[in-house]
Amino acid sequence: MTDDRTRVRYEKKEHVAHVTLDRPEVLNAMDLRMHEELAEIWDDVEADEDVRAVLLTGAGDRAFSVGQDLKERARLDREGAPLTTFGSHGQPGWPRLTDRFTLSKPVVAQVHGYALGGGFELALACDLIIASDQAVFALPEARLGLIPGAGGAFRLVRQLPQKIAMGYLLTGRRMSAETALRYGLVNEVVTADRLEECAGEWTKDLVRSAPLSVRAIREAALKSVDMPLEQAFTADYSWEERRRRSSDAVEGVRAFTEKRAPLWTGR
Repeated sequence: MTDDRTRVRYEKKEHVAHVTLDRPEVLNAMDLRMHEELAEIWDDVEADEDVRAVLLTGAGDRAFSVGQDLKERARLDREGAPLTTFGSHGQPGWPRLTDRFTLSKPVVAQVHGYALGGGFELALACDLIIASDQAVFALPEARLGLIPGAGGAFRLVRQLPQKIAMGYLLTGRRMSAETALRYGLVNEVVTADRLEECAGEWTKDLVRSAPLSVRAIREAALKSVDMPLEQAFTADYSWEERRRRSSDAVEGVRAFTEKRAPLWTGR
């Protein structure tokens, strides 16, 4: 019996795209169909100039996402499908968020419950992570004969001290929300009943900021992170060129001097 239900809920409100992984009965495990739906959503997010930020979360009260649908993976293995490795090239939904390096708008992960394997990798690919105090993070791939191929092996060692990252990567140990906050892996930890409100406050702050400034700063920060400082100052940043030539580049200062809220056009 085929399951024709959509895997992802998607709606846009007040310049924020709300993306909800919607398979709570399997802890929002990601199958190939979900990846296909997500790819269409990321395309739409990038194309819609009215969208300034994304809020990504998982349905239900148990998990953000436990990652790859292992039952589907086992079936694909029996059918002789090629084994996966780093990245999503050649797979449904490519490029996925974890290797979609051209996405220019900030993504906020709202994490409650389990964020395991590919679910943790998905959160690591976001710009901000707001977690409930019941969030649990882990990359258990080493215990399953797999690798964290959706960027976990690369991002965790960049976002944590090396020895700490290697401990979690090589053992599959779980990390509490409190520990993640202590290492700066998440932006804020709140009780579960405040999670939606807190994540919403972050997206509202993103929307209040000039959209071209947000995109220019995001591009410059991520593109330059491995550059020598001198090179970072002289590199080309396409979104900064657009911001610098835009009406928004003068609107903020004008609004400040006129004691009013700025009217951002994104042009």
